[in-house]
Amino acid sequence: MSSLKWIETKNYDELSEIASDLFEQQIKQKPTSVIGLATGSTPIGLYNRLVERNKAGILTFKDVTTFNLDEYVGIDPNNKASYHYFMNEHLIDHIDIKKENTYIPEGHINDLEKACHVYEEQIQKSGGIDLQVLGIGVNGHIGFNEPGTSFDSLTHIVELTQSTIEANQKYFDKPEDMPKSAITMGIKTILQARKIILLISGESKQDAFSRLRTGEITEDFPASSLHLHPDVTVIYSGVK
Repeated sequence: MSSLKWIETKNYDELSEIASDLFEQQIKQKPTSVIGLATGSTPIGLYNRLVERNKAGILTFKDVTTFNLDEYVGIDPNNKASYHYFMNEHLIDHIDIKKENTYIPEGHINDLEKACHVYEEQIQKSGGIDLQVLGIGVNGHIGFNEPGTSFDSLTHIVELTQSTIEANQKYFDKPEDMPKSAITMGIKTILQARKIILLISGESKQDAFSRLRTGEITEDFPASSLHLHPDVTVIYSGVK
């Protein structure tokens, strides 16, 4: 029986506010928390609020460690479409976290296999992720784990599906610049987090939301793996 907790919100602002409350609660309970972060448009409101709370002295990140879910392969960290750049722009550069405690997969190095192993080791050495934030793709991907990904997968390289490429091309100057592969935490890696928050916002995610609601668990729909986790909170807006 799925233990997912569902929180319906009136709008995106409320979704972001509730998510930031859960983050604050986690970090205040454990100042050395290890937090898993996501990119994409959905968590931006959450990150804005975390920055505000940090600047107001409500919340400190000085002992927090972060791990990002994923990064494109073959893209320089200084590229404006990279997730390194995204995280710095929306969160890391605006809070009191130590830069050496922020980890993002190295998709731009030659030995990608080694990068996967190293990332997995870094998560384990940190003591594991206390709280992981996720978004959901239109095809149900979490991280960049596309349909068909094994639930036993650890950090790995994935070929992106056409729907993912089309959804993300807008972040690149030219559509053809969009990478075709990415390095991502695996589904097993994600499920090892002690708590998970899944943010779902907007009509484009309606089908994925509806399918998650059914409770069916299948590798054809990666987000369905969350039904196997004991502590997942789904915060949603603009879907029903």
